[in-house]
Amino acid sequence: MKKLLLLFAVSIGVISFAQETNKDIPAVDSTKAWSIEGQNTLMLNQAAFSNWVGGGANNVGWLAGVNYNLTYEKNKDLWENIIILGYGQNNTQGIGTRKTQDVINLSTNYGREVAKNWYVSAGASLQTQFAAGYEDGNNPEALKISKFMAPGYLNVGAGMTYRPNDNLTVTLRPANARWTFVLDKDLQTAGTYGLKNNGDSSLFQFGFLGTAIYKVKLMENINLTNTASVFSNYLDHPDHLVLAYGAVLNMKINKYISSNITLDLLYDHNQIQKTQLKQTLGVGLGYNFENGKKRSERKDNQSWQNK
Repeated sequence: MKKLLLLFAVSIGVISFAQETNKDIPAVDSTKAWSIEGQNTLMLNQAAFSNWVGGGANNVGWLAGVNYNLTYEKNKDLWENIIILGYGQNNTQGIGTRKTQDVINLSTNYGREVAKNWYVSAGASLQTQFAAGYEDGNNPEALKISKFMAPGYLNVGAGMTYRPNDNLTVTLRPANARWTFVLDKDLQTAGTYGLKNNGDSSLFQFGFLGTAIYKVKLMENINLTNTASVFSNYLDHPDHLVLAYGAVLNMKINKYISSNITLDLLYDHNQIQKTQLKQTLGVGLGYNFENGKKRSERKDNQSWQNK
């Protein structure tokens, strides 16, 4: 499955590049039902020391990722799909190779407009990671704490989506099923990721899920994307909320070089009863593209501006 995900991401990148190459060919209709926005990044970092009295260890690292938003807009239909894949490693002399980034985040949400900017919607999402993680800084000799689909989180639900423009999407699902999968037998112990018994491979929850995406253009070529979510389990301890917030600051230097700063905050009572934090900074190759003029970019369709 991991290979299929990577192959899928590469395929989209190739298709988008081919479309960009043929951009000089006049289009029959510049307003398309499907629009694609995406970013492909490859960040590299390296440090070397020789007789440096301040100390330091030679190291080299890399981080690769893709972030795609595929949107279908036609009449009263709205279908948004998000693909986020990222993986990175750092090799430090005397310590070895450790992963610095590892994320698989796939989501889809279909809505049918029932009122101005409001949609009855249903969707699903999947979150996991590619490789194993270890308690001591991803040291393979330390205690293993995660692996592909261990944990893996699958959400399926229905509710309402509010989308006044391309920069803000809020989805509220009062009926949401959430499965936590732990498919590694070494991690299938009671209490790990909320599992009830030794040998359990999954945990079922049903409750409320709220998500939001808010994009801000701070200045030319500098954009901030905020994401947030909250989940409450109706069936057991609804006060034990799962809270998540993510921020991606993208600073585009030119068409092929960009800098990214990311921040992720997470609190999940079933994982660890502490706030988790992850932050990354990278400068490297970044290819951004847009394909197709969105329906919402047409002035006669921007009803949210005519309030």
